[in-house]
Amino acid sequence: MTTFRVLGVDPGLTRCGIGVVDALGGRRARLVHAGVIQSASDDPLDQRLLAIAQGLRAALEEFGPDTVAVERVFSQNNISTVMGTAQVSGIALLEAAERGIPAAMHTPSEVKAAVTGSGRADKKQIQAMLVKLLGLDAAPKPADAADAVAIALTQLWRGPGPVARDASGGARTSAQAVWARAEREARRARERSTSRH
Repeated sequence: MTTFRVLGVDPGLTRCGIGVVDALGGRRARLVHAGVIQSASDDPLDQRLLAIAQGLRAALEEFGPDTVAVERVFSQNNISTVMGTAQVSGIALLEAAERGIPAAMHTPSEVKAAVTGSGRADKKQIQAMLVKLLGLDAAPKPADAADAVAIALTQLWRGPGPVARDASGGARTSAQAVWARAEREARRARERSTSRH
């Protein structure tokens, strides 16, 4: 069975959350993975960005999403935090674009509204809804991973349908789109085969 898979990214320079969900039809979804990619705060900026880029690359290769959703950077009082978050967002968008994977961005209030019905929900309310919506025993941890799962669900339920794009941003030909989808399906088949052994 062909499924639609979303990789959500909660961008951060120290901890970048990633969450992968599969659509099951309607408003049902299955959690595939939740975790964080970390960089050491005492490393130089270029090395921190490299660590995050390598982690995102590995996640894209391992999970083969059909689309990527990234939380949109919003204004904060701490300029250095905003800059790091924006830089990581750019890396996530670039890594997706290089693979011809469509990407979208969602604001924190869009994510809250999609998951809880309220754009003012707090983290505990979001985590409680993730448990309910995904049939989990507990919310994904740490909070960055839970946020990334919520971003992925937002794209699944509220994002535009998938638009096939090539690396230059132009629409992919149907042959290119079929090839990219076949690559992702092959990765998933390997993933299922490995998990059985």
